[in-house]
Amino acid sequence: MKVENLTRNSKVYTSNVYLITGNWNALNDVNTLIDVGRDTAILERIDNASTGVGKQRVEQVILTHSHYDHSSLIPIIKKRYNPKIIAAAPILQNVDIILKGGELLKIADREFEVIYTPGHSNDSICLYCEEEKALFAGDTPLVILARYNTYEPLFVNALEYIAKKKIETIYFGHGDPLKSNCKKTLLNSLENVKNTSR
Repeated sequence: MKVENLTRNSKVYTSNVYLITGNWNALNDVNTLIDVGRDTAILERIDNASTGVGKQRVEQVILTHSHYDHSSLIPIIKKRYNPKIIAAAPILQNVDIILKGGELLKIADREFEVIYTPGHSNDSICLYCEEEKALFAGDTPLVILARYNTYEPLFVNALEYIAKKKIETIYFGHGDPLKSNCKKTLLNSLENVKNTSR
């Protein structure tokens, strides 16, 4: 699995947009965008990316949630590449598959589990790959330092579930990925959440 952040050097406010491709660009790999953001500069980057001969450059888009900074380019991406649009957001136009949580999706050359994580929004999801020990989190709050907020039970349950996973890299919707002490960070966040949810 290869992960490229297409908005690393964006000049406009946008979410991270991850292009996920297989290690060998095999025909059965599923070229995937996780979020689409709002910076049209990603179109040139997609067109110049190594996505495999004879393959759709983008076969599917998975939205971590529907907020505008993550989803604004959906109409343009749909028209240009005609991918399947997958999200837990039934209110969005162009969504082909609506997620509930618990689904297994093929992304590039790996299998990912969809984890429903309401809290930041009611359609937030995370995507977890056991083989890569990687989690794509969108804007789901996973680094929680304060103990004075309140959290809904579904989010607390989701965080508890995520904290049990073997995770070595967390790709956030904004900023750089976390590549060290992921387990400790998640357990600390869970402790802070539980202390404020009692």
